[in-house]
Amino acid sequence: MFRSLQPSLIEKIPSLIKRPNIPTTTRDANWRALSDSLGDRSKNMKIWVEAYGCTASIGDSEMISGLLKESGYQLGNNERDSFLSIIVTCSVKDVTEHKMLHRVGQLMKTGKPLIIAGCLPKANKKLLETTYPTASLLGPHAINRTIDVVKSTISGRRVVALEDSASDKVNLPRVRVNPVTSIIEIASGCMSGCTFCQTKLAKGQLRSYRIGDILRQFRHDVNDGCKEIWLTSTDNGCYGRDIGSNLIELLESCISINGDYKIRIGMMNPMFLTNMTNRLAELFVESDRIFKFLHIPVQSGSDVILRKMKRGHTAKIFVDAVKTFRSRIPEVTIATDVIVGFPSESMEDFERTLEIIKATEPDVVNISKYSARPGTAAAKFKKLSSQIIKVRSKQMHLLINNIALKRNALWKGWEGEIIVDQSDTRWLRGRNYAYKPIHVTRSPGFQIQLGDRISVKIQEFSSHMLIG
Repeated sequence: MFRSLQPSLIEKIPSLIKRPNIPTTTRDANWRALSDSLGDRSKNMKIWVEAYGCTASIGDSEMISGLLKESGYQLGNNERDSFLSIIVTCSVKDVTEHKMLHRVGQLMKTGKPLIIAGCLPKANKKLLETTYPTASLLGPHAINRTIDVVKSTISGRRVVALEDSASDKVNLPRVRVNPVTSIIEIASGCMSGCTFCQTKLAKGQLRSYRIGDILRQFRHDVNDGCKEIWLTSTDNGCYGRDIGSNLIELLESCISINGDYKIRIGMMNPMFLTNMTNRLAELFVESDRIFKFLHIPVQSGSDVILRKMKRGHTAKIFVDAVKTFRSRIPEVTIATDVIVGFPSESMEDFERTLEIIKATEPDVVNISKYSARPGTAAAKFKKLSSQIIKVRSKQMHLLINNIALKRNALWKGWEGEIIVDQSDTRWLRGRNYAYKPIHVTRSPGFQIQLGDRISVKIQEFSSHMLIG
């Protein structure tokens, strides 16, 4: 059974952080002894790779695994049967960072070499070096140095590779987490300056990849059997602004490629959507190769708070975008993000956020309780009490669950085709043209494979899924 692209392990990691009690000198001596005994056989060793966070982090883990496999290393099934572990981390929230640190501690306790990759090493290098001084570090823009870092770490030499590479993260070898899903990073970094965001510290300014390079990866993955093509970056909305292009031009090029696939467009900040809302909505209508799915984070319904966040958009810009898409495609799936309890958020500010969610009825709302991230401007702002944030978060959850239930109820009785992208012994799960997750009971005797298209009829629904 394949591993899900939506790793649940991060939610199961305890928040408790303990520094592993392994004497550094003993561990280093063990590593060197084992490395010396392996000699030229080191490439036959198994390496365990795990990843957390956004789609781009999962994509990074696929490229790391691909580079390892291409260089002759074997990929382990878990950290126990592997000689070395690589963890691709996320640092977007305070609670996420705590879970990452605890997971790193668990891996360190195995006494085996460890490489910490992803956003956390770049965003908070000092913390990792203080807490886990023997682990090697690999930055999100240093994927091309994976093999060098692995070789050095295996030999007992700690490496810090956080400098940005001149190479784009496209057209690299991959080992996909899901064989029917292609994750294509179209850019790194962004053009925003959000006061709460630590991702910018890790990924820096916008660096868009050339359309021709993206299309080569796109064609390869379609020919390789991928049915869902996920175009991802820190912010897809600003794609191309640094190279004289834009997202519309990229999408028009992508949908011209022959094959059996659908494109999922990743997150776009509303501030960059205004100049292309109408044309993007037209593409959604014109092309059956694009999932009718739009992820535009509003973060707050209060323009006062949005200015303090330095989001670059107003509440009206978000509302207008939703109205435009819903007027042309009523069943379009709208996803958004909301931060509850941003510093100085008054009850009036919070009520405006509730109002905007009620008015637009997003199908999916990702709620984050505000937590200060080191190095960000908002970390210096006076914070609200945790009790206020907790109460507001609960109120927001109740609202969005009711809206999700209402939106999913519209699909009852729908009949159509889905692409199967997850499977186990009992259930199949697929996505319809609006990227709605649909669960279907696996029938005895039917040999349905990942990537197959099957016809379903929706019989039941909840706030989280449709059941056919």
